[in-house]
This record gives sequence, C-alpha cells and structure tokens, in this order.
Amino acid sequence: MYGLVGSMLVLPENRGVLLSALADASADLPGCLSYVVAADAEDPSLVWVTEVWETKEAHAASLELDHVKEAIAAAKPVILGFGTRVETAPVSVR
Repeated sequence: MYGLVGSMLVLPENRGVLLSALADASADLPGCLSYVVAADAEDPSLVWVTEVWETKEAHAASLELDHVKEAIAAAKPVILGFGTRVETAPVSVR
C-alpha cells in the first residue's frame, strides 16, 4: 500500500471551497482505499488530506482522471501554499 498525508493553507473564508473541491475529487478513485479530507480543528487556514492507495501507481493514475483535474482546477485559486507532506507505507486500513 501507498499513503500520503498532506496539508494545504487557505484563507479561512475560502476553506469551504477547498474542502468541497477535495471532497468532489475523492469520488470514484480506482485503487483508493481511503481518502479523508479534514478541516484542522484549531487552525481555520489549514486543511488536511490523508490518502491510502493500493499502489503508488494507482495514486499517480488518479491525477489523470477528468473529475480530479476539474477539482484541482477549482481548488488551485484558493490554495495559498502547502504545508506538511509525508509519504507513508500503510499496514492496515479499516
């Protein structure tokens, strides 16, 4: 399995736009075992995404899907930057 945990920075008033775009992107992702979009509990300018994929290649292929490209285009204007990004090797998904 292949995992990613990452954060994105956004103006607090645009966080809903980013959360919605990321949630839209998470629909129908072949090879995706888990895709969690979360608002940071303390920082209104921070959004977290935690992903688990069958393989690294499945993740890369997802970036070529039309609905993912559309979601990225919708999210790009409100993203101020990227914070932590960590690749992981998941051992269990429930």
